[in-house]
Amino acid sequence: MPHSLNQVCFIIRRLVRVRKTRVALAMLWLTWLASYLFAGPARLVDYPQDYRKWVHVKSGLIGPQSPAYARYGGLHHIYANQRAMEGYSSGRFPDGSVIVFDLLETRDNSGATVEGARRFIDVMTKDAGQYPETGGWGFEEFKGDSSSERALSLEGRTACYSCHTAVKGHDFVFSAFRQ
Repeated sequence: MPHSLNQVCFIIRRLVRVRKTRVALAMLWLTWLASYLFAGPARLVDYPQDYRKWVHVKSGLIGPQSPAYARYGGLHHIYANQRAMEGYSSGRFPDGSVIVFDLLETRDNSGATVEGARRFIDVMTKDAGQYPETGGWGFEEFKGDSSSERALSLEGRTACYSCHTAVKGHDFVFSAFRQ
């Protein structure tokens, strides 16, 4: 009997070691996966300080007749840093390119349409090393006048990229520089 009890104990110890190894490997894999999918601040797009001093690419007004009005209604301005201006010329935006979509409410001032409060800014930053899964672009949205209040979840950033795939031939950028 002690011999078979020893065998049973050996088998139990062996199973426990195998399970611990499997659990450890599974935890290691899950940690890697979580760090890849939910990478921290290094993967987030920075707020573009002083972007209104950059090159003004173009402006547009989206009125109530537009199907995009609920989300994008108002006056928008697009700004680009110098690296992005290289991309507007060549059609390929180099790393370091930053494009800002600045959306403002509009209001009537005695028959003149004028800028109101800022609704949000959308920012695209090109860094092929940081954002390989989204064509090299990082996407972010900042609420109102805040330089820190982010509006996009991981799903929101993915949705931005999905929409921008419609212009993949122009390096995922909708706007064109108006000379």
